[in-house]
Parts: sequence; C-alpha cells; structure tokens
Amino acid sequence: MAEFTVAVSNPETGRTHQVDVSDQDANRFIGREIGDEIDGSAVGLDGYTLEVTGGSDDAGRPMREDVKGANLKAVLLTGGTGFNPEKDGERKRVTVRGREISDATRQINAKIVEQGDGDVEELLTEE
Repeated sequence: MAEFTVAVSNPETGRTHQVDVSDQDANRFIGREIGDEIDGSAVGLDGYTLEVTGGSDDAGRPMREDVKGANLKAVLLTGGTGFNPEKDGERKRVTVRGREISDATRQINAKIVEQGDGDVEELLTEE
C-alpha cells in the first residue's frame, strides 16, 4: 500500500501543514501528475481543491514537471528543480523522478486553489 506525506500549502496565510495519508486516501494520488487538481478530502479538507506542485521520492530525488512518467531519469540541467548552478553556464547531470506520482513517491507538495468551509488551521492542526 502507498503511504505519502502531503505538504499542504495555504497561499492566503503562507503556512504549510504536513499530513500523512495512507490506504484509500493515498490511492487518490497514484497516477496523478504535477499540475493536476485533487479533491481535498483526501487530506481532511472537505470542500477544498488542491493542486499538486511537486514532490520527492524515498531517496530525496525531486520530481520534475518536464520529465514524463514516474521513473528515474538522468537529465542534464542548467538550473531549476534539482540543481542550483553556482556559475553562469554551469550544467550538471542529475537523477530526478518524473512528474507522475507512484509508489516510490514519499512526499507530495500541494497548494490550496479553491477554499472550502472551515478554517484550514483548525482542520489540519494535529491534536
């Protein structure tokens, strides 16, 4: 079974909450890609809509929007997600994960795009 940590970002307040999802709620994320919208009830936000903005796998390799599929791929990067060049023109071959969420994904980054009823802080705060 898939298990994820979903980092839910609230653009209105600038705060991020981490929510662990598993079983049926985690299955809602399988096969989705960066940029897809998902019902917020999977993380306890009924009536909210979330947009997947990124993520990483169990080894910490980032997901890139420009790499198709869910597999690992070694790509030559000049900057962006996965590589920050120190000099102008610097390039580096980096292993990254594709934009599709799979069982190998461990963290999913998402932001709220449609607000629902209730306060996000109250709904996601752990007791």
